[in-house]
Amino acid sequence: MPLRASWRVSRMLRGKILLSAGLQCCRCEVSRSVRRHYSFLPDDVKSLRAVVNPDISKIRNIGIMAHIDAGKTTTTERMLYYSGYTRALGDVDDGDTVTDFMAQERERGITIQSAAVTFDWKSHRINLIDTPGHVDFTLEVERALRVLDGAVAVFDASAGVEAQTLTVWRQAEKHHVPCVCFLNKMDKPAANLSFSIESIKRKLKANPVLLQVPVGCGKNFSGVVDLLTNQKLTWKQRSMAEDGRMFESKPLDQSDDPELLQEVAEARAALIEQVADLDDEFAELLLTDFSDNFDAVPSIKLQEAVRRVTLARKGVPVLCGSSLRNKGVQPLLDAINAYLPAPDERHHDLVRWYKDDLCALAFKVLHDKQRGPLVFLRIYSGTLKPQSAVHNINRNSIERMSRLLVPFADQHVEISSMTAGNIALTVGLKQTVTGDTIVSSKASAAAAARRAQSDGRAEKKRGENTTGVILSGVEVPDPVFFCTIEPPTMSKQADLENALNCLQREDPSLKVRVDPDSGQTILCGMGELHIEIIHDRIRREYDIETHLGPLQVAYRETILNEVSTTDILDRTVGDRRHVVNVELTVRPVDISSSGSSCEIDFTEELAAQLSPETKEAVENGVNSSYLQGPLLGCPLLGVSTLIQSVNMEPGTSPTMVSACLSRCMLKAMKLAGGQVLEPMMSLEVTVEEEHLGSVLGDLAQRRGTVRDIQSRHDSKVLLANVPLADMMGYSTILRTLTSGNATFSLALDTYETMNPQDQNTLIKRMAGLL
Repeated sequence: MPLRASWRVSRMLRGKILLSAGLQCCRCEVSRSVRRHYSFLPDDVKSLRAVVNPDISKIRNIGIMAHIDAGKTTTTERMLYYSGYTRALGDVDDGDTVTDFMAQERERGITIQSAAVTFDWKSHRINLIDTPGHVDFTLEVERALRVLDGAVAVFDASAGVEAQTLTVWRQAEKHHVPCVCFLNKMDKPAANLSFSIESIKRKLKANPVLLQVPVGCGKNFSGVVDLLTNQKLTWKQRSMAEDGRMFESKPLDQSDDPELLQEVAEARAALIEQVADLDDEFAELLLTDFSDNFDAVPSIKLQEAVRRVTLARKGVPVLCGSSLRNKGVQPLLDAINAYLPAPDERHHDLVRWYKDDLCALAFKVLHDKQRGPLVFLRIYSGTLKPQSAVHNINRNSIERMSRLLVPFADQHVEISSMTAGNIALTVGLKQTVTGDTIVSSKASAAAAARRAQSDGRAEKKRGENTTGVILSGVEVPDPVFFCTIEPPTMSKQADLENALNCLQREDPSLKVRVDPDSGQTILCGMGELHIEIIHDRIRREYDIETHLGPLQVAYRETILNEVSTTDILDRTVGDRRHVVNVELTVRPVDISSSGSSCEIDFTEELAAQLSPETKEAVENGVNSSYLQGPLLGCPLLGVSTLIQSVNMEPGTSPTMVSACLSRCMLKAMKLAGGQVLEPMMSLEVTVEEEHLGSVLGDLAQRRGTVRDIQSRHDSKVLLANVPLADMMGYSTILRTLTSGNATFSLALDTYETMNPQDQNTLIKRMAGLL
């Protein structure tokens, strides 16, 4: 929109719209209150077989994401109840929710693994995934957002943006997922709308678009006013037994609280101004058709503009309510339909090369004792049918899918087919793992690759023209803790290996390796709770009483200097001589820019000369060297390797090429000098002011660095960075220091260099000298 027009809209909106909005609210036609309720009764529970199967434009694939204890699972439970798919309202504290079906989830009252449910709401099919809020299970959020089209970010209205909220929000941004914000727990005494909105702006760097104003606050919270329609929605609960299924909807009128009328008028004026600034089409509509009275713009036009703003990720709609008190969830469901995208509104370039052929991504695997591996698939194109053969591009294998199911937590219903845009659960795919691309056949994969190549927009990767176009998989974070795991007797070793293989397939963030020196099995995970849950699952699900060794931090290493080196391998095996001569340069790179992976580059001349087989052997040799640093043998971060020359005698095997590269890399690492990196956690502690000094003193002993101390209502919020190694058992210590009157949350922040004194102490301890 031209600058002059934008300035004109803003100025006009800031002026007379406030008055016109207020008058409009007062002039609303006073009509009899309409009590809305839904036709089905609590006893009439819908069957999954009756889920609507609409056009792709009416499908919504969404995730619920938030910080731990913000109310994700409670919100999901209300959605299922109001849509008619459950008979009663489940409660996290009672351990009877639909999506928290694991024994560990019900005992602890937290979500551990993501759960998918399918239901319909007002002629729309909603495929919803409830995700965990604990930092140890962040992979569950990552792989859910990889396949979803939209997300609902749930906030505790008394706390605003919290530590894990930042993490899941960054994950949503990485996958370009449009979001709707739901300010939950508006019934809490400390709930604060303006504080929550400001924290979204400041911490998430997002543009909140407020669509509702709460009616009442704290225990007097009774409903919301819809700023688009000026309708007041009220849940009048006369007893705790009322389930919120029935609520009143009526237009605002002069009999309402004058302060509420004024607040709504100002909020609606701000909404119209904000949307006009973000959407050129809406601004043009205001200037041409409603220049005399902006507030007269039809609500449907404002809703369409908010939808465009949301899909373009220029702003995030904000709604409010209290899921536990059964208030505000139905308008949230309406907002999901109205503002979040349909599958065909998300642009997946790779998928259009498959046209009407099947193309799906496996994003989660579960193990069922009766049915075997259950694989969750997001279908991007084509149709999925049971008893059909499919081609796994990543494994280069053909598998037969025996059954096709609609997911509903741990209860599933078999169906005859599933179309593009949906999330399906399959039985029979025994080799498929998280991140694999599933297509109908090798021929369709090759045809898609040819279309991509001719289109000129696909990256030219080795083998692409024959194997097909592969969907990007799920990025798995590196483990931060490890410990040994042993079976009770050697006769149980095979059973333990089988259990660990199944659990690794379910959870790619769980890593298992065997120590080459001791022969012990090493369990690597994302945190104390993660490893504790794995240990408990092995006991319950596989009936193996294992023993865990002490928990240790998974450190990383990097190099200090840039070094160039060469190496020659000359070896005769049998009657065959293998000769390799390599030259390479290693250099340190900024960890924040390189992420968690190291880099491999070739000179342009060398890249053109090497055959694909030799190039793969070189990459294998370098990557194997990245797994062991020069100081502690920990994996490397922030290292870039440039391969300058690779010369071989005819007949030299790829294995010898890899061995030569590994040896050359080891030499280069030792010459470059090593540096230990330790995982740093972002810590947020909410504590009463009288205990603040004790908490600060304890953090100083843990090598913590305080970033900020904020006030939140009657408490203090302490923000700090603390080494993960010093956070073991912190919850117990914090309870002791504050008499149980404090809460804290952790999120992995980054890896930082360890100071020389601490590094030397660690090296000696790891070597058994301390």
